[in-house]
Amino acid sequence: MKKVLLISAATLVLAACSSKDDAVETAPVVVEDTTPSDVVADEDVDLVTLPGAQAELIAAAGSDTIYFGTDLYNLEADARRTLEAQARWLVANPGVNASIEGHADERGTREYNLALGERRANAARDYLESMGVPGNRLTVISWGKERPVALGSNEQAWAQNRRAVTVVVR
Repeated sequence: MKKVLLISAATLVLAACSSKDDAVETAPVVVEDTTPSDVVADEDVDLVTLPGAQAELIAAAGSDTIYFGTDLYNLEADARRTLEAQARWLVANPGVNASIEGHADERGTREYNLALGERRANAARDYLESMGVPGNRLTVISWGKERPVALGSNEQAWAQNRRAVTVVVR
């Protein structure tokens, strides 16, 4: 009988110890939210109004993209107007650099489209330089047909993919 009591007492002690550990480990952690409710709204505003941001370029220039005809890389009048507005914004923001990304539609070989995308990006860069943007702030990259904005094998999709995009680089 004495052994049974000792075993029972030992079991109770062990059970009591283990329940304390479980209680500590499983106790719920209360995280008090001290963030003001308007922080998210402030972050949204900063993304749009951050000086020198892509959104500011688009707002000032009307677009960050110009379009080209099939197999062409000459600048039409609307493309020149957009680039002139981009140039004014870039000149007014001397701490901002830009990458000019040239694109092509899905037709043609990969090599042909890379070369065409580069010619389109170079045409946009050269025009921005002619409008007073220092060339050392502009880089050129060609994506060829690798990054289409419109999927589809029709004239509407191809027209959207024949483009050069000015991307703000910090």
